Amino acid sequence: MRELNIKNYAHIGDAVWELFIREKTIYITENLKKLHDLTVSFVNAKFQSELLKYLLEYLSETELDLIRRAGNIRTSSVRRIDRNLHRKATEFEVLLGYNYIHNKTRLEELLHIIEKHTNFISMLKN
Repeated sequence: MRELNIKNYAHIGDAVWELFIREKTIYITENLKKLHDLTVSFVNAKFQSELLKYLLEYLSETELDLIRRAGNIRTSSVRRIDRNLHRKATEFEVLLGYNYIHNKTRLEELLHIIEKHTNFISMLKN
């Protein structure tokens, strides 16, 4: 299967994560403002970087190498957030994007780990 640029994996990984969150939040409320607020609270650099820290022990050498490469890419946009935080969030997005393209079973495993072992669902409901 064709390898993509690391930024392309981050791009698709961002969409994968947001869709995953939206699929969870639609069962919590029908209020559009609350849906938006819930989504934003989990689709952000701070939360994604925390998830990456948690996932590190579950990652293969290939995945660890992938996120190391992702940590070295330059971002062209000026962010109002800490660059290191943004870098970690990008690494998380690359991990999801890469697995979405190349190994959907592994993507599902990682999302399952997030759901089961981080009190993720209870966090959504609070």
